[in-house]
Amino acid sequence: MSSRPHLTNASAALTREVEVMDERGRISTIFIPAERPLTVYVDKRELVTLMTLGGAPEMLTLGYLRNQRLVRSIDDIESVTVDWSVDSVAVKTRNGIADIEERTSKKVVTTGCGQGSVFGGLMDEVDQIVLPADARLKQSVLYRIVDTIRTQQSVYKQAGSVHGCALFTAGGDMLYWVEDVGRHNAVDSIAGRMWLDGVSGEDKVFYTTGRLTSEMVIKGAQMGIPFLLSRSGTTQMGHMVAEKLGMTLLARCTGKHFLALTGRDRLIMEPHLADVLRVA
Repeated sequence: MSSRPHLTNASAALTREVEVMDERGRISTIFIPAERPLTVYVDKRELVTLMTLGGAPEMLTLGYLRNQRLVRSIDDIESVTVDWSVDSVAVKTRNGIADIEERTSKKVVTTGCGQGSVFGGLMDEVDQIVLPADARLKQSVLYRIVDTIRTQQSVYKQAGSVHGCALFTAGGDMLYWVEDVGRHNAVDSIAGRMWLDGVSGEDKVFYTTGRLTSEMVIKGAQMGIPFLLSRSGTTQMGHMVAEKLGMTLLARCTGKHFLALTGRDRLIMEPHLADVLRVA
């Protein structure tokens, strides 16, 4: 019988109000993202420090451990305890992590804001990932997803300087929405929530406001998700990994425009919809 880990609920304030002066010498206040460090300890061993908004620190921690393949099952985790007074999170596992020093010794610092880090062995596991070949995405659903993001209330609209990620069903219903200072943290937070809720990725669509780098593609694949959408672009390595995995990569998704880079056979095209004016 599976046992869910004990989790704190330590969501922090996402923005902070600060005083500014404009080009005319006028004083006003604006909101900025409340970035803060979160040092992860696993069984009392310091693992990594993540820079985060702190909106979902427990989910971020779970997703980080999942996507780094350090913990194979949610049942292996006994508790996740966040303490903002010391900017740390303590993870207690049920049986420890075998060879943790060796598995975390080699790191690859990734591109982008929030500079993520990937433990080197992850690249060796890409060949073992198999995505569902029969998953399909309608063009009309893609447009529904993009429009949902457009109207989503967000920290970005209030304060800027953050990335958002979302998980959708194959019909375009949004399941999760997370914002953080870096897209790596946002995707990890969704991975953690999926893990905790027992949600499978095989019939899901993942959206990010950030670039589709190799790390983002690998994390999406580890979550079993066949569709990755971005309002931004991709990198050469992100494209290469997606092509190798047979993942459907969609970039520049704004309004009625998108570019299908890989996995185009999964798309159910409805090209006439591209000519339909969006009703505000």
